[in-house]
Amino acid sequence: MSIAEERIDRLHHLAREAASDRDHDLAREYVRLARRVAERNRCGLPKEFRRFTCDECDAYLIPGVNARVRTQSGGHVVVRCDCGATKRYPY
Repeated sequence: MSIAEERIDRLHHLAREAASDRDHDLAREYVRLARRVAERNRCGLPKEFRRFTCDECDAYLIPGVNARVRTQSGGHVVVRCDCGATKRYPY
């Protein structure tokens, strides 16, 4: 594991803690920093990190707090952020 990947993992952990403490601005800053580290070092973000962040507003999503999670009959999970952005994942 490279230094950049370790830093991204640590920032993911910090963003999750900040969002669970209802400090959404700090969590958003951690998400932005992790994305910038990934871009500069040309490494991807982990799947768990991509699934729990909003691409539009960089918020760390917590179901029931700042995100709605629904299942569709077509076999998709739909995650909608408070900003209105929507993501769909097959299951």
